[in-house]
Amino acid sequence: MTAKNIRARVRDELTSEIKAIARRQLATEGANLSLRAVARELGMVSSAVYRYFPSRDDLLTALIIDCYDELGAAAETAEAAVDRADLLGRWLAIGHGIRDWALAHPAEYALIYGSPVPGYRAPQTTIGPAARTTDLMLTMLADGVAAGTLPAPGPDTAVLPPTPDLAAELDRIGALISPTVPRDLLVRGLTGWIQMFGVVTFELFGRFQNMIEDNRRAFYDHQLRVMAGHIGLR
Repeated sequence: MTAKNIRARVRDELTSEIKAIARRQLATEGANLSLRAVARELGMVSSAVYRYFPSRDDLLTALIIDCYDELGAAAETAEAAVDRADLLGRWLAIGHGIRDWALAHPAEYALIYGSPVPGYRAPQTTIGPAARTTDLMLTMLADGVAAGTLPAPGPDTAVLPPTPDLAAELDRIGALISPTVPRDLLVRGLTGWIQMFGVVTFELFGRFQNMIEDNRRAFYDHQLRVMAGHIGLR
């Protein structure tokens, strides 16, 4: 191994260790990360850590990207195990994959779906990782349209017509993210998607205390199925 390769390996290992320490900080301090505290735990001077992450925001961005990628991978793995023609099964697999990862990584979920970090502005590099789970849902809808298995809106799937301004914005968004999915189906899908994350957030942030205690997974599964009916999944 050349000296250059050794240096690269050491850098990768230290970068991973810095991020691991920072993720442990998330569990106790939230997003209020301190590069100085990370340096102390590493036994390094803070100036050495700044060579890897020039600022707190750079470290936050690295953690955010890692968390989005891990969440995306969890949902993708769960969804890939389901037959492609089983749209309802794919929807349920995505939803439970997201919840399972969130319950196993509550501090990381709070970082990417909790309150915005004061003074932090996420860069463009976070968009792709953040979109991985949404892309799964949009692909599922597009597959249903292509196969003709997503029905036209009925009594249980009807949506209110949007205002002209909102319709124009939805059409613009739809053309960018999923051009084969009709507007009404896109609205139903996004509604179900928001509901999915809303239930996970309620559970992780303690909103079910003294309300739903012993059957939270069953309640979540029920919510997924209610939203599946709204979307038109059978």
